[in-house]
Amino acid sequence: MDAKAIKKSLESGGLRCTPQRYAVMAFLMEHDIHPTAAEIFEAVNRADPRCSRATAYNNLRDLVQAGLVREVAVEGRAARFDAKVMRHHHFVCDICGRVEDMDWYDVPHPSAESLGKRILRQSELIFRGLCAKCAQWYASRSAS
Repeated sequence: MDAKAIKKSLESGGLRCTPQRYAVMAFLMEHDIHPTAAEIFEAVNRADPRCSRATAYNNLRDLVQAGLVREVAVEGRAARFDAKVMRHHHFVCDICGRVEDMDWYDVPHPSAESLGKRILRQSELIFRGLCAKCAQWYASRSAS
C-alpha cells in the first residue's frame, strides 16, 4: 500500500499521521503475518530508533480503537494484530501458534433474549488445529 493510502486510512479513522503511527500501520499493512505488539515494536524501532515501546503499543491501541486494526486474542499466547478489517475468521496452529486468515462464514447472531443485558460489538470464529507445515511434520513423525 502506498504512503497516500496509509495516510488517508489514518485520517479516516480520526487519527493524526505521526511518523511512528504511520510506521506501525505501514508495517501491519505490508506484513500479513499477524504479528504481536512486541514484533511490531521491534520492526518499527529497527527502522526508527526514536519509536519507544510505549509509543508503539499506544499507537496499536489507538489503531484498534479507531477500527483500523483488529486485535486477535489467541488463548495462552500474546495477542496478534491484523490490518485486514474486512469480515473474516482466523485459524490458529496448536503447535507453532501461526495465525492465518480464513474466509468469512455467516454465523447466526444470538437473539436479544440470549444476550440478556449484553451488547454484542462483534463476533468471529477462531479455528484451531495444525497448519499445513505442522500437519506435515506431525504426520511424518507419526509414521515412523
